[in-house]
Amino acid sequence: MSKLLGEIQKNHDSLLQDWLKRLKSTVQRHDLITDQELEAQASEIVALIADVPGGTTLDDFTGEGWQPLKAMLANISVSRATAGFTPSETAIFILSLKPSLFAIARQQRSNNADELFSEVLAINEFVDKLALHTTDSYIHGRDQIIRRQQEEMLELSTPVVTLWDGIVALPLIGTLDSARTQVVMESLLQAIVQTNSRFAIIDITGVSTVDTLVAQHLLKTITAARLMGAECIISGIRPQIAQTIVHLGINLQDVITKSRLADAFRLALERSGRKVVRIDKPNDGNAANSRGV
Repeated sequence: MSKLLGEIQKNHDSLLQDWLKRLKSTVQRHDLITDQELEAQASEIVALIADVPGGTTLDDFTGEGWQPLKAMLANISVSRATAGFTPSETAIFILSLKPSLFAIARQQRSNNADELFSEVLAINEFVDKLALHTTDSYIHGRDQIIRRQQEEMLELSTPVVTLWDGIVALPLIGTLDSARTQVVMESLLQAIVQTNSRFAIIDITGVSTVDTLVAQHLLKTITAARLMGAECIISGIRPQIAQTIVHLGINLQDVITKSRLADAFRLALERSGRKVVRIDKPNDGNAANSRGV
């Protein structure tokens, strides 16, 4: 196998040219990658194979000599996952190296069928390991992207709105789980500190269902807000949710609840020493008489 690797290193220029020729003859995602980027990636892969230290063999892919190549393949996989390539398209890019490597083995061992067969098996196993490593890296990179996007969506789905000086509101939409509750709690507490608010309204109008777990999450958030010196009001208690809370025996006696966000906002204003009043606009006739007087 060391002889085979030596032959690959010796013929790395022709190997690269043959591989690029095969890549360009196959269907490529030109909408996701340019020919220049494709050539640069292929050139770096061949260069890393040619530059492995002495004593490295094709059958020892876990060896230290292959670490730079594995790191480079991982970077390619993550970049392709971000760009929109599929796992199959990423793996096929690596698997397309096989025919070019087979060509080198055939040139050197065409007179010895046994040695040629042995080297073909070695090449096949080596490239398969490259492809598997690429696929694993792709999946890991895609999972990281999905996890980061989920965290960003959680942050965007829990906006804290300042309704008035000292009054903030947190409208919730969808379902509450442990991960989202943590984001909700952090967002609300941070807003309470930044705005120095004494009242926080948690509106659950957009929450589809309220079960025991959701109620526990809400109570934890309310308790944390109270420790920060803010009084919490839950709004958006619909008849269905009220019946569910009673049926489950959830104790919300110490929590102020309102059916509408407007009612909760009015209560918060009153408790903060403010009052909402309606100002009736004079009609045109009264306004004209006033101007005449």
